[in-house]
Amino acid sequence: MAKQMTQKQPERRVMSSRERLGLRVSEMINSPKSQLDRRVTIHRLDTDDDQAWEEVMGLLAETDGIEMDFNDDGTVTLQWAQQEEGDPEIEEEELKVLWKESVEMPAPF
Repeated sequence: MAKQMTQKQPERRVMSSRERLGLRVSEMINSPKSQLDRRVTIHRLDTDDDQAWEEVMGLLAETDGIEMDFNDDGTVTLQWAQQEEGDPEIEEEELKVLWKESVEMPAPF
């Protein structure tokens, strides 16, 4: 008789709604195009629950240097100024190159 060996599966951590939304917003803010424009519009998805949306918007509202505009269509536009002296900066031309490369690269999946 053959013995069946059972492999122990690593535990899979499920992200909370707030974590998923926070990650999505962070990726939108940190995209090369958003960094170049110093603005991003966040769209609320059907899967974003009310509490997670309020928490993330609250955290953004508390962040110094970010201007938030709540639009009539339910989106939120964030704007920010260029970084202060002494902060690391990426030149505008470098951002344009990064953005162009990210648009031209195929999706990793």
